Amino acid sequence: KRLVLFVADGLRADKIYEPYHNETSGKTEELAPFLLNKLRTEASWGVSHTRVPTESRPGHVAAIAGFYEDVSAVTKGWKMNPVEFDSVFNESRHTWSFGSPDILPMFAHGASDRSRVDTYMYTSEFEDFSGNGDRLDTWVFDEAEKFFARATAGSALHTQMHEDQVVFFFHLLGIDTNGHGFKPYSQEYLGNIRHVDRGIRRLVDHFEEFYGNDGQTAFVFTADHGMNDRGAHGDGHPDNTRTPLIAWGAGVAKPAPLAAGQTAPGHDGFSQPWGLGSYERKDVNQADIAPLMTSLIGLNYPLNSVGTLPLAYLDTSRKYRAHSALANALQVLEQYRVKHDQKQHTEMFFKPYAPMHQPTNMPEHMLARIQQ
Repeated sequence: KRLVLFVADGLRADKIYEPYHNETSGKTEELAPFLLNKLRTEASWGVSHTRVPTESRPGHVAAIAGFYEDVSAVTKGWKMNPVEFDSVFNESRHTWSFGSPDILPMFAHGASDRSRVDTYMYTSEFEDFSGNGDRLDTWVFDEAEKFFARATAGSALHTQMHEDQVVFFFHLLGIDTNGHGFKPYSQEYLGNIRHVDRGIRRLVDHFEEFYGNDGQTAFVFTADHGMNDRGAHGDGHPDNTRTPLIAWGAGVAKPAPLAAGQTAPGHDGFSQPWGLGSYERKDVNQADIAPLMTSLIGLNYPLNSVGTLPLAYLDTSRKYRAHSALANALQVLEQYRVKHDQKQHTEMFFKPYAPMHQPTNMPEHMLARIQQ
């Protein structure tokens, strides 16, 4: 019935998954014990692979709208929309979003009905890169608690929150801020991961209590981009393009861990040091997160999404997965058809894409075979 999306801005995958050796105590510990416990007991997880430019706006657009934005958006500082676009939020019945004024407005302004997307933001002056950025995430968590306190029984907000196909979005900028200010191996960056993990645990408890543990909430945790050791991002270095993805709750496939000593599918040298080899690693492209979220709560796919639904993340009937995959394919096919027709009318020496125009591979023929 509902989706909760957490985006930890600037969090690279290895920093949350790998064990951390605390030099002060001499012990090895986990920076995100709550999220990693979900990974081992309830979640599907993997690495979400982003694309260049690894910046906040294109990363959020890819995950929430399902497409890789044209770099012309840089002319507006990666903040406002050169062209309006559809998104998971726009397709939802209602979305409540909390976080940075750098990210939230572009999805609210781009909604076909702006009253559908509510934003709760701190001021741009609050984003001070010279201090510890975890206060930005504290603001989000505190504001969310105030939000729940306002949703008293019988209120309009309480009723609205109990409708289906609603989305809650929490943009957490502190990790990115501390990565720029102190580098991703600093105590500020690593400590902010702990802070986010504790804050998410509090929020998940609020959701479960508010909805009476009804088992109808899906949770998705990811990042827009990573961070290189210099405290920067934007290019295609793997530290910038590899981000975490952990999904759990309603409709999400649970783990089936292998016995000790066995390695589950999906692992390579990158994830070998994490100690998670018993749990299947299910990597996705960043744009695949949008169709995953829409499928979990039964929304239409965003109009311009090019993501592929990651079926391995779904705990649904085979029939539902088949229909979801077909809808996904038809939605991408329609984009191809529009582009085909545009080129045909503007190119003097137009040639159709041959593999899609073979007698046995015409989209209409393939669709007929699928439907049979």
